[in-house]
Amino acid sequence: MASWGAVEKTYHLCRRRRWVRPRSLVADPKQLEKKKKDAMVEGWEYAPIFGMKFHASERKMDMVRRRRFHRKMVAESPKASAVFSMGGGEGDDDDGKNEMSAPRLFLTYKHTHKYQLRVYLYQARDLIASDSDSFSDPFAYVTFLSRSQKSEVIKHTLCPSWDQTLIYDEIEIQGDPMALQANPPDICIEAYDFDTFGSNEFLGRTLCKPIVKLDSSDTRVARLAWHNLYRGSEQAGELLASFELFLMSENMDLPFMPPMRGNLYQVPSGIRPVMQRTAVELLCWGVRNMKKFQLAGVTSPSIEFEIGGKIIESKVIKNTRKNPNFDQPLLFVEVDLPKEELYTPPINIKVRDHRAFGRKPIVGTSCIKDLSTFRCDPIADAAAAEGDAPENPDELQTAGTNGQADGQGQRTDGGSTGSAPGDGDASHVVMIPEDEKDGAGAKVKKDKKKKKDDKEGEGDEKTKKKDILEEEIDWWSKYYASCGELEKAGDYLERGYDKLVIYPGELEKQEDYDEFGDFCNTFELSRGKQKEDEESSGVGEFKGLFRLYPLPGDLKAALPPKVFQHLPPSIPVECVVRIYIIKGIDLQPQDPSGFSDPFLKIKLGRKRINDDDNYIPNTLNPVFGKMFEIKTFLPVHKDLLVSVWDHDLLSSDDIIGETHIDLENRFLTKYRATCGLQETYNTTGPNQWRDSQTPREVLEEYCKKNSIPGPFYFGTNKLTMDSKMFNLADFEAEKIHNEHEGPEDQRLALYTLRTLPMVKEHLETRPLYSPLLPGIEQGKLQMFVDIFPLTMGPPGPPIDVMPRQPKKYVLRVVIWNTKDVILDETSITGERMSDIYLKGWLPGQDEKQETDVHYRSLNGEGNFNWRMVFPFEYIPPEKVMVIKKKEHFWSIDTTETHMPPVLMLQIWDNDAFSPDDWLGTLELNLQHMPSPAKKSRQCTLKMLPDAEGSGDRDMISLFEQKRVNGWWPCMSEETGERELTGKIEMEIELVTEQESEERPAAVARDDPNANPTLEPPNRPETSFNWFMSPWKTLKFIIWNNYKWYIIGGLLLLLLIAFIALLLYSVPGEITTKIFGN
Repeated sequence: MASWGAVEKTYHLCRRRRWVRPRSLVADPKQLEKKKKDAMVEGWEYAPIFGMKFHASERKMDMVRRRRFHRKMVAESPKASAVFSMGGGEGDDDDGKNEMSAPRLFLTYKHTHKYQLRVYLYQARDLIASDSDSFSDPFAYVTFLSRSQKSEVIKHTLCPSWDQTLIYDEIEIQGDPMALQANPPDICIEAYDFDTFGSNEFLGRTLCKPIVKLDSSDTRVARLAWHNLYRGSEQAGELLASFELFLMSENMDLPFMPPMRGNLYQVPSGIRPVMQRTAVELLCWGVRNMKKFQLAGVTSPSIEFEIGGKIIESKVIKNTRKNPNFDQPLLFVEVDLPKEELYTPPINIKVRDHRAFGRKPIVGTSCIKDLSTFRCDPIADAAAAEGDAPENPDELQTAGTNGQADGQGQRTDGGSTGSAPGDGDASHVVMIPEDEKDGAGAKVKKDKKKKKDDKEGEGDEKTKKKDILEEEIDWWSKYYASCGELEKAGDYLERGYDKLVIYPGELEKQEDYDEFGDFCNTFELSRGKQKEDEESSGVGEFKGLFRLYPLPGDLKAALPPKVFQHLPPSIPVECVVRIYIIKGIDLQPQDPSGFSDPFLKIKLGRKRINDDDNYIPNTLNPVFGKMFEIKTFLPVHKDLLVSVWDHDLLSSDDIIGETHIDLENRFLTKYRATCGLQETYNTTGPNQWRDSQTPREVLEEYCKKNSIPGPFYFGTNKLTMDSKMFNLADFEAEKIHNEHEGPEDQRLALYTLRTLPMVKEHLETRPLYSPLLPGIEQGKLQMFVDIFPLTMGPPGPPIDVMPRQPKKYVLRVVIWNTKDVILDETSITGERMSDIYLKGWLPGQDEKQETDVHYRSLNGEGNFNWRMVFPFEYIPPEKVMVIKKKEHFWSIDTTETHMPPVLMLQIWDNDAFSPDDWLGTLELNLQHMPSPAKKSRQCTLKMLPDAEGSGDRDMISLFEQKRVNGWWPCMSEETGERELTGKIEMEIELVTEQESEERPAAVARDDPNANPTLEPPNRPETSFNWFMSPWKTLKFIIWNNYKWYIIGGLLLLLLIAFIALLLYSVPGEITTKIFGN
């Protein structure tokens, strides 16, 4: 016959029922202790066979035993050894080890005391999940000395509530009770996860010390306290427990036994927390980013909330892909919770997915331990709100007018009880006309008008003196004015324009906004078994909020008003999201050159933007100046991901860092983080209003949501809100008005809004983190985000944050003459002279231009009529020149640098067979250069801006003058002091690229030689190159200087020749004369 099995097979024909009786050994600790003592008294020792080592406790393999008596030895001298000396024999080898068995030691006591230990286990929280269903079945082993007990097992929870007392009776502890009270033994509590099959899994351990009570007069209370559980070096949860150790003696009366719950003792009432009737309001807003469970998406979740032993379940979301919010988000439950916050149990969140065939698996859990941030007092809040409200709103609405309203809601004095056009359904807004002033009031009004006209006149004079045109004022002017770089902002602040707030960190982490968690918080959900050395695996997010407040003890008493009111609709809202990326700061280099080629990637839901084509080469501080506009539905797609990447030509692109922004929190917060409030309301200009709602509409919506009386308008320059008066004149007392301002009522509403806790126009600096190096900052990104719900109307015009583009200019420098140039050489004839020529260039550009050489200048004068042409790119508002060039010849991309527009001119002495000699330098900043001298004798070193005595010197800007002509000094500092080394007469003209095409001019005197036309210089005949013109050298150098010597030499030669001929021919002639033929 086949054997019986526990598993049914298809071929089985028979079955039987077998009852299994579980048995467990119930050992009496007292009997075990007595048996142990009796064995010690008999003195038996056991061993498997004789010749082997004997031991005191009997084992299964022991076959023999012996009785051995021990002699108690007492030291006669206090200086004796602790045990006794063990020395080797005389024949022992010094190098060998002395292997002698140590004697057995016994510790005896004169007095033994008995104690009773009571362990009060109340609850635990945030334990480690050890089961696949994201929970554990926790129980605790409590060990004290040689005794241990086990608590009951709580199924499927990470926050068990045991409410159990473990009692250890008649524990024998030797020693002085006072010493024990000062240093009691440790109590070891180990938490385990119960498994039906296999061994239990270890969850955590903690060591605690009990309170030792030796006398009944000891009134100390063992208060419950939280103890951290550790698994290895990591925290594994917390345990709420306390411990008492009582001395069992005649003077000690043990307290009464705790009440029982079945077979278990409960925590007594003097130690357990005092409970209070508490209301818990739950805002169950929705779930986000739920990951798949068992290869299927989580589309129909519901949430179970457990607190204080009560469970409340939310409705089921039909489809998270269409709407991840709950249709009925408000839940309410009454529970008994401890009065003291220390003992408050956590809120356990379980997310279940409703699937086919009735399956409801748990797809995510979360535990909220600290509930102190969710406590409130709705009665006190309502009383405070009533105290702030005006006592008689009707009187406040009719203040400042004598008219009365008729039955149709129209006022007889011209006032209006309706809202302004476009104000929506804000029917509580009251328009009250301002009383007309007469008499003294009219006089004051005229005086104000006169002062205003005077200010306008002064403003007109200032406007005439503006250095920068209106079209040069842009968003970057506001940026530089806000961050303190005023030299790049021009006269932006002088015009009275707005500034923005630049936050050094993320907007939501600013102290005033508390991460925009006022409407709902985000709680991360986890799932599955937690393993050691494993990071937290988030499987989704729960959006919600809780409010806890006490309820009256009388069940018939009225409940306080609910906290959650005026909730927005939970349906998705179509929005236009504008992402403005301004610049990157200190990005981590990704290339071997120490730089990166950064570009941007944007991800919002399924929409992705890759700006790889517009990467910025060779920089760690890129100025992006980008605006991306995306349409999306909130909260279906709420997580905005902005990442910065490094462009690579051959390999794949490398990520530098990324930042995440929760758009839903910004959309729902009371701080209105959708679009920052500007300082002023302008309908045109660089600070044009860009929000989809006007300031009046925003103010009325704020009052309606917060149940604030108002706003009540008195004309267009006064309003009352929440019993406070706001006057337009108070806000604009020192304001500089401009032609871009909007209506007065809108400006007043905006000023009022800026007094409220709302997000102002800002620029946030968000840190970037790489998923490859988590927790290590990879740089920062300056940006801001605008969110415009289309239900509020179309959004305003976007801001142009494109980086300032340089304008192309052409600098034309015509070198006419030089004068008083130092003579650096001595000719062969001993004359002082110089071969003068000039070099010119713009720093940052590799091209240097040179004039021709004026040879043999004997008096420091040079004539050139030479034109230098320098094309360059310039950003007028920032007053910098843009240089684009490659770092190396093998570089693919150019590197852009900014430098001040400076013209460098140098005077040189030309040498044919040695290096040229530098004579002097002239450095002119085209934006701030000294005005030229009309005559050469007026040209001195005092003209230079940093020279002594040059404080009253007029400085000009070539970008305004366009053309200047005159003399400028050149100087040298080779001797340590400034020395005038020459003067240059030249004409400097600055033209745009278009003007240069209309009026062309070539370098030097090449064609087209125009604007102006340059004739060849009229240089003296002595100006020539001696090496290239030998005849001129003979004429102008040798002949001019040695002509008399040459003539004298020739005459002397003729005379010598004549005398020689005379001496040669005279004797013959004399002989002929004497003797004849």
